Amino acid sequence: MEEFGCSMICYWGAYFIVTAIGVLHTIFNIVVLHMKSMKDSPGMGEGYEKTKPWHPFYNIIVFPIFAYLYLKSLEIVTVSNVIATSIIWGSITVIFDLVGWVLIKHPWSLTFKEFYVDYQPWITLIYITIYASPLISYGIMNLI
Repeated sequence: MEEFGCSMICYWGAYFIVTAIGVLHTIFNIVVLHMKSMKDSPGMGEGYEKTKPWHPFYNIIVFPIFAYLYLKSLEIVTVSNVIATSIIWGSITVIFDLVGWVLIKHPWSLTFKEFYVDYQPWITLIYITIYASPLISYGIMNLI
């Protein structure tokens, strides 16, 4: 159970950091680069739209680091630990995104179409990255 708790701390740390980077990037685009906000343009606004291609990049940097930290905390790292972590982290992300970005309405929430259709290919690349992060980290650990 202690391993699962550590896994969740690492997962939520990565998720929070990636989300914060995305929000800060959007705010930077609007405030510093004077791009249009969601008030000034359709959808989420130009400031957000311009960040979309960067979202997989944030994830491919942050999630493997946190997966590495989690896997290093284990006494023994097995392929089954890595695969279980991959499935758990990726599945939590898919479910939490649906609830947090689509179902619960807030100023930055999106419709199902906006999140799963209009956000392509970025959302798919993000999910692939998160599912792959423990495998990437495991591969790096075995190379070092």
